Amino acid sequence: MSRVAIVTGGGSGIGRAVALALGRAGWRVVIAGRRQAALDAVQAEGAVAGASAGGLFAVAADVSEEASVRHLFDRAAAHFGRIDLLFNNAGAATPPQPVSDVRLEDWSAVMSVNVTGAFLCAREAFRRMAAQNPRGGRIINNGSLSAHVPRPHSVAYTVSKHAITGLTRTLSLEGRGYDIACGQIDIGNAATRMTTGIARGSLQAAGNTAPEPTMDVEHVATTVVHMASLPLDANIQFLTVMATKMPFIGRG
Repeated sequence: MSRVAIVTGGGSGIGRAVALALGRAGWRVVIAGRRQAALDAVQAEGAVAGASAGGLFAVAADVSEEASVRHLFDRAAAHFGRIDLLFNNAGAATPPQPVSDVRLEDWSAVMSVNVTGAFLCAREAFRRMAAQNPRGGRIINNGSLSAHVPRPHSVAYTVSKHAITGLTRTLSLEGRGYDIACGQIDIGNAATRMTTGIARGSLQAAGNTAPEPTMDVEHVATTVVHMASLPLDANIQFLTVMATKMPFIGRG
């Protein structure tokens, strides 16, 4: 029987690419996001691109709302019977701003999705994976290079992604007793709509603006599929995949 994955933020960008790649690899995939029309489009695209018949299932959900997350996992379990993988990918960002100009509502909007949303999804996945038979599963958190070093004027996003590393470590520790593996993928400049501005020109630590190289988002998708394909007694704890020439090593 093919394994079952939930991909949050699956209507576009990295989530879309990962959902389609998992489908092509034989996974049954629940694509989650806030916009049903976008999810339906990915589901249809997957059917054309070679996912198994009925292998992609779209569920609208807001990861920042506890009831919505519970509903997502209820729908996934009812439709496919179990949950083997959560790709905890949904994320939000705000336009660059100096720390002194960041409004509380902007800070809170980022935290509610990137931190609270990731926690709510991980908690629900943990509960289901620990109780199902056969027991266990895998959680892969989308960290970002900002889990290591900040971009200028990105305090909320940077803090939220540092928090993801703490979530990953905690899930890894507590998951040992339940056959739940947890790893983190830190992505740098995958070419999506979100990184279009970075490719044109992004603020650098020295105060200048410069275009940055990007990489095909499919490299991220195939990497997640590889992480997910490991048996539960093996885990890629932390992995960085990035555009080779982007300013990360030595940033700042």
